[in-house]
Amino acid sequence: MAVPTPHVLALPLPTQGHVIPLMELSHCLVEHGIKVTFVNTQHNHDLILASLHLSKSEHGSSLGGVDMVSLPDGLADGDDRKDLALLTQSFSDAMPGELEKLIGRVHESESESGAYKLTWIIADASMAWAFPVAKRLGLRAAAFNPLSVAMFATRIRIPELIRDGVVDEKGRPKRRGTFRLAPGMPPMRATELSWNCAGDPSGQPAILDFILRNNAATPLAEAVVTNSVQELEPGAMALFPDVLTVGPLLSDSQDKPVASFWAEDATCAAWLDAQPAGSVVYVAFGSFAIFDRAQLVELAEALALTSRPFLWVVRPDSASEEWVEDLRRRAGPRGRVVGWCPQQLVLAHPSTACFLSHCGWNSTLEGLVNGLPFLSWPYFTDQFLDRGYICDVWRTGLQVAGETTGTLVGREVIRAKVEELLGDAEIKARALALRDVARRAVADGGSSRRNLTRFVDLVRGSISDLASP
Repeated sequence: MAVPTPHVLALPLPTQGHVIPLMELSHCLVEHGIKVTFVNTQHNHDLILASLHLSKSEHGSSLGGVDMVSLPDGLADGDDRKDLALLTQSFSDAMPGELEKLIGRVHESESESGAYKLTWIIADASMAWAFPVAKRLGLRAAAFNPLSVAMFATRIRIPELIRDGVVDEKGRPKRRGTFRLAPGMPPMRATELSWNCAGDPSGQPAILDFILRNNAATPLAEAVVTNSVQELEPGAMALFPDVLTVGPLLSDSQDKPVASFWAEDATCAAWLDAQPAGSVVYVAFGSFAIFDRAQLVELAEALALTSRPFLWVVRPDSASEEWVEDLRRRAGPRGRVVGWCPQQLVLAHPSTACFLSHCGWNSTLEGLVNGLPFLSWPYFTDQFLDRGYICDVWRTGLQVAGETTGTLVGREVIRAKVEELLGDAEIKARALALRDVARRAVADGGSSRRNLTRFVDLVRGSISDLASP
């Protein structure tokens, strides 16, 4: 009989910053002849279809050859899905049973057709509840870490942080100042560990418990695949040398949508084309960050004071239309304020000079691979650690705000930081050197390319026993 095509289920943590890199990995697997079914929550599935102007009835939709299906996350329409404690508790309760039903339906369909064979689940490392489900149903499992290897190490090493007196048994800060898990890793503060800066402090116990439950299930995964570059994180890689770094995972074609939750403003490219080379300040704070009106005004005035063109992403859910119109007025003729944009295209454009960013890991890699210097303004979770890489380890950027988060940063401070960054030739030179490191990793013979091949071979090998005699 003919050998079936290998088939994997890809299951991201249901947030934008985790969906995008797993979708990019899924595109890579499809290019290697592997069938991928991408499992979003119903809420996110609907957002993605709407952003692409597809009908919500198209539950069998395909993005660049990646099949899309959905499962309920257990939350009602009016619930706050940016409340991480609420979200993680809800999907941890609701989704395991739904995933088991989905796998049953897939197995039934494949037994009839014989064309495909589902043998793997690739789940976000923060969705490790899926690994016991996979093992119980006879599937193999891989963990996908869309964050830095350093962040993976920080979470796995929680027992050592408790033992060394960095945090107490409940994960709360005990030590002042900075510490490093290993030489070459970024300096960290206990107050900025991901579970201590994940939104409302009342949710901290639930977030820490969620991380510990994921850690306990992670050993069920046969491989940990990470969106990073081993040469960029030698300190963290020394702690976890078996992690397969396959990054930067970046889409290289408009035919491979990255599953954005908001429609991208298609006019950004033409606007950038009209700007001088190396002139534009790009400003974007990801899918979670929220600034109050006073801070938005200070930022708008600071950008205007630089007398440079700027492109500023203000998400539809982060400011009222009245606020946005006020920001556009303040931006004047040199500034452009949009709701969402094709970020990889913007960062690769020759007109873009620097990136004022929240330092999410996707944004960090996307800016890095284009040789851009950063102005770092982290908001929560892993973003403070990423700032440590940018400002302290790689030295490819400057920090905008001080150590105290949540305080108003004035327009003159922001303007001065922009000018300092763009006037620093050494920062720019280091950024270009790291760009070359990242690009070599994904080129033929590079470390990330080799690791991706190893992972593809692992997935393909799972059906080798089904070959015809």
